[in-house]
Amino acid sequence: RAMFEETIGECGGRIKMIELKLSQGAKPGHGGLLPKEKINPEIADARKLEYPPLHDCHSPARHSAFSNNHEMLEFIGTLREASGGLPVGIKMCVGQPAELISLVRTMVEMKTGPDFITIDGAEGGTGAAPPELTNSMGLPLEEGLVLARNVLLGAGLRDQIKLVASGKVSTGFSLIRTISLGADITCAARAFMLSLGCIQALKCNTNKCPTGIATQNKELMHGLDPHDKTHRVYHFHRETVKAAAGIAGIMGYDSISGVSPKDIMRRVTSNEVVTLEEAFPLIEPGVFLEGNGPPKLQTMWEAASTQ
Repeated sequence: RAMFEETIGECGGRIKMIELKLSQGAKPGHGGLLPKEKINPEIADARKLEYPPLHDCHSPARHSAFSNNHEMLEFIGTLREASGGLPVGIKMCVGQPAELISLVRTMVEMKTGPDFITIDGAEGGTGAAPPELTNSMGLPLEEGLVLARNVLLGAGLRDQIKLVASGKVSTGFSLIRTISLGADITCAARAFMLSLGCIQALKCNTNKCPTGIATQNKELMHGLDPHDKTHRVYHFHRETVKAAAGIAGIMGYDSISGVSPKDIMRRVTSNEVVTLEEAFPLIEPGVFLEGNGPPKLQTMWEAASTQ
């Protein structure tokens, strides 16, 4: 806790929110590793590491501060208190739906929870991820987001917890579609990396990124011109948001948040088209607590452990 409070203080108000990463779409259930070759003085200072580094920096696949839902929710409360009340949330790529349902049921039991939940789709990618995990693990964004939306609705918590969504949100339409399915906020990583000049060389973890983006090798870093790339990233962001606003306007709304799943169509067979509302039905607030949820989800809710 002392190190956490020290870091908060050093940042002088620049930290706006705190996110506990449980998993990410590119490699759910897998930790991370920062090779010692990539640890420079600035990184060592930020991560409180020794310098010069003698070892790689390992990020385990699980947290040492908690081992179950109760402990995690208590830890979130500790972080919120120690940070002076900053919003604290969790990030996950949904795996087993029962595990998410168990977490939400524990929130109901404890009468506390995160301020936001980031749902990262299995579409997420990083050049440092094992291909088998990137290609085969976790729920895609739409399914994971809709599940989180409906479980929070059924538990009567949707109005208390914001939903953030990520996973190939890279165009104006993908932003609109994701918001319509229940996200309060969308975020992106790969899209901005590409706008920065990433060519997906898959060398992020080797310190040999040829574009200079994911490397601390000074010779390769010359390939990254901050002045030029700043404008590229800025214009990509501006034009993507502008496109999303334009689509919402064409649909008759004065705000992106006005778009609903009934406004977006999807072809499901060669001669059948459905709305996203039909493909991903909403459930009524609080139905799990009344025992009237959709049969499959209600059964999972009743069977969920809160331990």
